[in-house]
Amino acid sequence: MALYENPEIPEGINVTAEHPLKDFVLLLLAATGILLAAVLALSLLAGYLVRYVPFAQEQALASRLSTEFQRANSDASKQKQAYLQALANRLAANMDLPKDMSITVHYSTDKTVNAMATLGGNIIIFQGLIDVLPNENALAMVMAHEIAHVRNRHPIVALGRGFAVLLAISSLTGVGDELMQRWVSNMSMITLFSFSRSQEHEADVDALQALLKTYGHVEGAAAFFEYAAKQPRLELTQLLSTHPGLEDRVAQIQQFAQEHDAAGKHELRALPDFIMLHEPQAPATATCD
Repeated sequence: MALYENPEIPEGINVTAEHPLKDFVLLLLAATGILLAAVLALSLLAGYLVRYVPFAQEQALASRLSTEFQRANSDASKQKQAYLQALANRLAANMDLPKDMSITVHYSTDKTVNAMATLGGNIIIFQGLIDVLPNENALAMVMAHEIAHVRNRHPIVALGRGFAVLLAISSLTGVGDELMQRWVSNMSMITLFSFSRSQEHEADVDALQALLKTYGHVEGAAAFFEYAAKQPRLELTQLLSTHPGLEDRVAQIQQFAQEHDAAGKHELRALPDFIMLHEPQAPATATCD
């Protein structure tokens, strides 16, 4: 006959010796890591897929959104914008743009030392940038860089990644709907999010190739970056914030010149007098920092 015993259970046998919050913290960290990885994967996937959005649809999206591109109203502004557009057309002709892609330049009287590319092939050039450039070649380098962003679909890639992140956060947390609506309604007027360093490098290389084809050399391409490097208090705008260091950029341009330029000093084109003239500045509008 079997014998049964009913021993006394030791006290605290089901209680862990570790602090109860430890498991909670570990689970929270694991969940956060999985969430961040999922958002990153979604962002990268969105950035890849939006490259296949037809450029015509990107232009339509830019036109439907609340854009604040400053229109050239005065005769002086119209003259400057016409010159900038003609320069952009010359550069774009040497950059193998897709047949359905076009570049539209907008001139701003703002004194911001900046230029930006946004959705639909729209590029904004500020008077502040023009004021610090010594010649057309330097201006062409900056403009070709922005055209290269458009050519490589960097603005819509930034848009896709940013929207995917905001959508994921909004869906998972249930907050941020108002922020998303405000962002979507204004996203075409700015550079959206900072371009990655690899995108900036790609645009630099394309810009140098465009200058070489347009002028036969790249002398003057480093002028703006040499200027910026000498300004200890210069506030680096969106044009420079995600780029490699200024010294690295100058060295890259110099190396490109040595590898592709013919020996000797090349002629630099002067900027037309009218583009350096200032006019009453328009009321300040929202810009991208």
